[in-house]
Amino acid sequence: MFTGIVQTQATIFSVSDQGSFRHLVIKTEPQFLQNLAIGASIAINGCCLTVVEFSETQVHFDVIDETLRLTNLGLLGEGDTVNLERSLKVGDEIGGHAVSGHIHCQGKVTKIDTSENNVAMWLEVPEQHQTYLFAKGFIAVNGASLTVGRVEGNCFSLHLIPETLRLTNLESTRVGDRLNIELDQQTITIVETVERVLAERQ
Repeated sequence: MFTGIVQTQATIFSVSDQGSFRHLVIKTEPQFLQNLAIGASIAINGCCLTVVEFSETQVHFDVIDETLRLTNLGLLGEGDTVNLERSLKVGDEIGGHAVSGHIHCQGKVTKIDTSENNVAMWLEVPEQHQTYLFAKGFIAVNGASLTVGRVEGNCFSLHLIPETLRLTNLESTRVGDRLNIELDQQTITIVETVERVLAERQ
């Protein structure tokens, strides 16, 4: 479980494609890897990955084909930056919202408007997910817990404050980029429950 509060940006140190999976090595500062253990979960661009090896500054992951299909991890190369969040511990403050690290789809950035104090970004998701988009609802984008601004069909907007841009790789996002999207599970549960009840009454 995660909170969507990105702790740091890490760098892709190496990428190795090995048949049906990709071996990914990220590099970050030692303070973000303290008390790490084999088998621990870390969210990379919002995707929950299992630690298979680590050193003082590097972490190794094996990313299977299904994860590569659903996420932008298959698009990464050496030198790219990714958002990193360690898993939630009992007693930690939940500053964002409950995030599982299970990516539903990729969102394509269609528009970016930059002003003095914030960035407005529009993303497009596959049409089957638009029913779960609500203005002021929660959403996780590349692992960052954010609030949906406006919704137009299968597109939605985000307003990114300077602190979010400083902490995450959303600052370097460009039109056409694909970002990992995790929809809010509570919203999914409510929508699908209502749809099922209404269908049963017909």
